[in-house]
Amino acid sequence: MAILSVYADRSSIKFHIYQMDTENLIASGIFDRIGLEESYYSISFDGEKITEQVELPDHMKAISLLPEKLMDLHIIQSFFEIKGIGHRVVQGLDRYSSSVFVTDKVLTDIEEVQDFAPSHNYGALMTLKACRSLFPDIPNVCVFDTAFHQTIEKESYLYPVPYRWFKDYGVRKYGFHGTSHQYITNSVKELLKREDFKLISCHLGESGSICAIKDMKCVDVSMGFSPLSGIMMGTKSGDIDPSIIPYIMEKEGKNAAEVIEDLNVNSGLLGLSEYSNDLREILSQCEEGNEKAILAKDKYVRRVVDYISQYYVLLGGVDVLVFTAGVGENSISIRKEVCEKLSCLGVKIDLDLNHNQNEVIKISSKESKIDIYIIPTNEELLVARETLKLMNSR
Repeated sequence: MAILSVYADRSSIKFHIYQMDTENLIASGIFDRIGLEESYYSISFDGEKITEQVELPDHMKAISLLPEKLMDLHIIQSFFEIKGIGHRVVQGLDRYSSSVFVTDKVLTDIEEVQDFAPSHNYGALMTLKACRSLFPDIPNVCVFDTAFHQTIEKESYLYPVPYRWFKDYGVRKYGFHGTSHQYITNSVKELLKREDFKLISCHLGESGSICAIKDMKCVDVSMGFSPLSGIMMGTKSGDIDPSIIPYIMEKEGKNAAEVIEDLNVNSGLLGLSEYSNDLREILSQCEEGNEKAILAKDKYVRRVVDYISQYYVLLGGVDVLVFTAGVGENSISIRKEVCEKLSCLGVKIDLDLNHNQNEVIKISSKESKIDIYIIPTNEELLVARETLKLMNSR
């Protein structure tokens, strides 16, 4: 059975097709720069990659081209080989704690909460409508990024602000990267062959979040009301004193939206280093003695360590610490520095094993009180699995 896994935002649609009997990836690709000039699609399959410029005025056009391109490349013979379509949707607020089949009500809910994730939810909504219109006989499933975090207790998801902000406007922690943290949780369950464990999942990439998990359920997560909060990221500031916002508004003559834009796209590693948002380039500059790069790297490590330490106390100890996503899976030095700063908690990394990258492997030493793993995340496969599970439950 083939499942199409989709992740859309305002200007792109990423897709993966899995043969679910084996969970093999058949093909993947992207329709990019939707609604912009120089739009194109790219499809990878059987070790090949095909890229072509094509006019993509909207998401409907992009989705309508997908069957044609897949069949032209003989990836599938008919689009009806696709038995289900799973959509990763960034924001579902607290309305959804699990994956659901797409209905008119679900579409209305996604549209109503667009203000909480305007770029991402708009793209998801347009893609969902296109899929339902073009392929009415194929079931569509929504897998919400926020669903995994709905087990967080009220004392953790509420902010210490006027309660009516939560009651009237929905101001609370929602958390993101839920599909990644859920995938990691399921993977740890398979590794340990049990569900009663305390886990800290470190999704470290261009964007990043730390998640505290107990007995398969999320207890807390670093991202909050928006993906801007939490640890320092490639271009995002993470947690800051909110008083900085009006101060910079006055100093630079900007409005709130412009300052928030700076915090989203001009801060983090890029902002502190004044060089790059790519940690690989930052680390290269550190070797050259670039002081700002060293500062940015040190601050990044410090923020990650701060959250892991906080969640260690929250969970009352930790069984497993997992590094995942681009930085977590591939950066030998960042994993080493983070673990060295956690040595007081009994964390000890095996320096030889730590040289492994992008594979499932235990990298803690025999003396470590906490098992440390690298586990590559696969949010696309998680979406496909959730889609198949829901279809099988009918």
